[in-house]
Amino acid sequence: MTTTENPTLTPTGEKADLLGALAQHRFLFRHTVQGLTDEQAAATPTASELCLGGLVKHVARGERDWLRFVVEGTAAVAMTEDSYAEHAASFRMLPGETLAGVLAEYDAVAARTEEIVTGLPSLDVSHPLPEAPWFEPGAAWSARRVLAHVIAETAQHAGHADILRETIDGQKTMG
Repeated sequence: MTTTENPTLTPTGEKADLLGALAQHRFLFRHTVQGLTDEQAAATPTASELCLGGLVKHVARGERDWLRFVVEGTAAVAMTEDSYAEHAASFRMLPGETLAGVLAEYDAVAARTEEIVTGLPSLDVSHPLPEAPWFEPGAAWSARRVLAHVIAETAQHAGHADILRETIDGQKTMG
């Protein structure tokens, strides 16, 4: 039974632990961008080209795509010319985008992730990774490994976001 059939289904055990860790890092990430204007969220205040709104977009896109991999397999994360351009654009807030909009998309991705993970028969479900220089040839990732990767990416980019936020107005997420 999936959460689509029964929306009150609650994950337990390892699924609950992994989803809880991811939720904690999402909370810290969202806290970091709290109270910003769209202009602040689009600002690039450091030597890098990173902006806070773009980081939220990027993390949401990565989580969405990796959870699509869990469901659909290799093709969901295979890189194409278009996906390289989309990847680059995911680090920026584009004209017409708002912080509220990228946060709403992040919330939708988070809800879908919880639905997918809760409905999995096992975290051992796996698929081969696409061919890419950054993946070991012939490697496969389980849903468990994907969740560990999404948690690590979220935490890493939340740290980047904290630095950007402190540069913008001195606010710190922690400390």
